[in-house]
Amino acid sequence: MNSGSLSSIRKKFLEFFVRNGHKLYASAPLVAMGDASLLFTSAGMVPFKQAFTSGGSVDGAKTAVSSQKCLRAGGKHNDLENVGYTNRHHTFFEMLGNFSFGDYFKERAIELAWCFVTKEMCLSKDRLWITVYSEDQEAFDIWKKITGFPDDRIIKISTSDNFWSMGDTGPCGPCSEIFYDYGEHVQGGPPGSKDADGPRFTEVWNLVFMQFCRDERGELNPLPRKCIDTGMGLERAAAVVQGVCDNYDTDLFKAIIRKSQDVFGSPNNSIAHRVIADHIRAAAFLIAEGLSPGNEGRNYVLRRIIRRAVRYAYQLDPSNVAVHEVLPALTKENSAGYMGDAYPELVRCEQSITSALRSEGEGFVDTLRRGMALLEKEIGGLLPGQVLLGDIAFKLYDTFGFPLDITLDVAKERGLKFDQEGFDKGMGEQKERSRKHWVGSGEDASHGLWEKLQAQHKNTRFVGYDCCSTKASVLSIMRDGMVVQSVNSGEKACLLLDVSPFYAESGGQEGDKGSITSVSGVTNSGSANVAEVTYTRKASNLHIHECTITSGVFNVGDTVDAAIDVDRRERLKANHSATHILHSVLRTYIDGNIQQKGSLVAEDKLRFDFSYASALTKEQIVLVEREVNRRIMSNKPVLTDHCSFEAAVQGGAIALFGEKYSEHSVRVVSMGDSKELCGGTHVRYTGDIGAFKIVSESGIALGVRRIEAITGQSVVDGLRKNGDTLLHISGRLGVPVGEVSEGLERLLKEKLELKKKLVGAWHEIIRSAINPVSCGAGVVLHCGYFPTIPVDAIMEFMKSARKAESGIFAIATAADGKAVLIIGVGDTASKVLGASDLVKALADLQGKGGGNTGLARVSLEVSSVQEALSTILSKVMAAFPT
Repeated sequence: MNSGSLSSIRKKFLEFFVRNGHKLYASAPLVAMGDASLLFTSAGMVPFKQAFTSGGSVDGAKTAVSSQKCLRAGGKHNDLENVGYTNRHHTFFEMLGNFSFGDYFKERAIELAWCFVTKEMCLSKDRLWITVYSEDQEAFDIWKKITGFPDDRIIKISTSDNFWSMGDTGPCGPCSEIFYDYGEHVQGGPPGSKDADGPRFTEVWNLVFMQFCRDERGELNPLPRKCIDTGMGLERAAAVVQGVCDNYDTDLFKAIIRKSQDVFGSPNNSIAHRVIADHIRAAAFLIAEGLSPGNEGRNYVLRRIIRRAVRYAYQLDPSNVAVHEVLPALTKENSAGYMGDAYPELVRCEQSITSALRSEGEGFVDTLRRGMALLEKEIGGLLPGQVLLGDIAFKLYDTFGFPLDITLDVAKERGLKFDQEGFDKGMGEQKERSRKHWVGSGEDASHGLWEKLQAQHKNTRFVGYDCCSTKASVLSIMRDGMVVQSVNSGEKACLLLDVSPFYAESGGQEGDKGSITSVSGVTNSGSANVAEVTYTRKASNLHIHECTITSGVFNVGDTVDAAIDVDRRERLKANHSATHILHSVLRTYIDGNIQQKGSLVAEDKLRFDFSYASALTKEQIVLVEREVNRRIMSNKPVLTDHCSFEAAVQGGAIALFGEKYSEHSVRVVSMGDSKELCGGTHVRYTGDIGAFKIVSESGIALGVRRIEAITGQSVVDGLRKNGDTLLHISGRLGVPVGEVSEGLERLLKEKLELKKKLVGAWHEIIRSAINPVSCGAGVVLHCGYFPTIPVDAIMEFMKSARKAESGIFAIATAADGKAVLIIGVGDTASKVLGASDLVKALADLQGKGGGNTGLARVSLEVSSVQEALSTILSKVMAAFPT
């Protein structure tokens, strides 16, 4: 392994800190789990954020080390537009980091960092500079003691660049950085100088000393437990070790860029190849985590990344946008860009990544070609320094789907200024139009109220895994968006209980239905106070029981009996467990890289969406269905366990993309070979599912398939219905059930033969009934109106008739209740007068249709047919005078 390669540096870093007492953590996913404030993991400390903010540890560990996958291409962390134009910006990068949660602090952190850069990375001390926060004299003194540097090599920075904070309030502290000096031959000055932005001095490592907590008044108070958060960009570190001041000149990126040059040519267009190299790497990691290009959230960011790469490929070679052909530079072991050693998912998911890249590129190229032509038309006359109007960019975006990113790139390349205000105005007006046309569900209005109730009552205690009914107390009642003290018969309301057996909609499983009966009293007529629970959903961690009060009165504080609809729950359990088995079977027998993209567990069916590039074959569907049923009949026990998220994933449990999980305790559901993190309800044994039948398989988005299936009694009912249908068909055919297929084949064959005879008869009627009209230049016009002959029969006739090169045919029908005129023109005649020209001649008759010079069709009112034929006769005679 090359000692300066990214793989080598990563390995050295992790091993160094493990030797020095740190617990090694694998990279967290790029998709930030359980952090609604982030689209993606954008820094090494993100997976440890809770430990920093809560004052705790990570699974008992006081120190940690990791190489974290990061992405900055969306939200507040977005480097997308800079990629390709600078030496050091990337969408995807790796952040090496060591962390202390109340263990060591400044001196030990500085010692470790200095030891690693000078002894492990073998960087010359003469090339290194240090920065500290101007008020952090402690750090200054420690650096001076450890390095022996003179005062002018430890630079005090007074700006916020050297003071880190997590937000306006909360943990914060001074930073210290290690810089590398590339030498006088490179432009730039030391940190803090007026020339600091030049590439000569590059930041290698950032150490954050988290020692304060900023309160709402802005005052800094000492943290009782001080922490360390450090970060060293792996790509920058490799550039320094390899002696290059451009990350794209490191061995990994040179290999990817060479592959891009092989695929697209134009080796001198460095910006384009840099963008392609960076973006394909980022896209590959996102797709390997289960993302697919889409129009919302993280999926849209992935789409933007791929499409920007496609645009630069188009710039290099308009006839070739096969960006997927660059991928082997990352996935093949013989490539210097190979990353499969550290991230085997890239190799494991290579087929899925390739398919997604290819599909997105092929699907976008027409939009790109059309958009570039329109953009070129708009900006062709603009000179550098002039303004590209925002409304033009918005029209391209809104009408033609042309990404703003690409418009901005083109503007930058041409030296044009961009009217962002004009674009934002157009976007704002569009959103306002959309808002006026949208009718909301009303749920947002009550969201704040549920948050207040959550703070007041904490969580609903769910007991529905173990029982179907329980006694409970009514904590709160909400009606028409307001908290009330009571609710009466006939009214609809939401009841909040302290304990509930009702499963609230989550993880694709529908919420429970049932009844709530007040045992605090009876109605005046002596009947019980009863509420029908029509659905159960979640708001924060509260179970909200949507009810219709069928009799009596319910009051806050009432003691009630809460009971679910047991039969419905059993059907939901069967469908949910079957969904898990289906997922496992698809990964085992179809593609191990399949990722769940969504699901619905209803009482009457299940629906499972998954990543796969093509439709399942009939044989694959039969295989999947048979294997799911085999596992059902094996009657394996369905087991549940609770453990930490990390332990569950390491134990082979599948964590579903987009779901939020607690790091400390998750529920693992296992049945045979299937093991998933899941909070839903399940059968006790797989045999309780009964049976499984796929009813449809379809595509719902690019690279996403959907299976719908039924289980248990629904399968039995379906078989009975199909059996009854089969018996009915056999009776109508007059054959035994076992011979229905052959009987249908015979019937269809007879029908086809009769249709051929009928079409032949129609064609003979047309030939004998139309009167030829001789025109000039040897052209012969054939007109006719046959009200009862179908359009498809006339079209068939026209295909053979128009082979007469000098023939023109105009044949009308009204067989389908609407008059249709078919026009056919032979090749010789069409050079003077085409079928489409004759269509235009019928515009005054409100004829609607179109076609080409040889064949066209027009829809007309029945009353206009004869006039249309006369118009065509006049037009043809004028074009070919005798």
